[in-house]
Amino acid sequence: MALALVLIFEGLMPFASPARWRRLFEELLKMQDGQIRFFGLVCLVCGLLMLAFLID
Repeated sequence: MALALVLIFEGLMPFASPARWRRLFEELLKMQDGQIRFFGLVCLVCGLLMLAFLID
């Protein structure tokens, strides 16, 4: 069920606004590896915190 929700959320932006999604993706390609890793770390921590709150 979690994977299905991820796919739904990931598909919303390209479906709703493909031009904006393309511009966002182009900006992501310009970022340094460290910036992308930091963004990934923030997403991981937020996901873990949300999961912890949902489990309790």
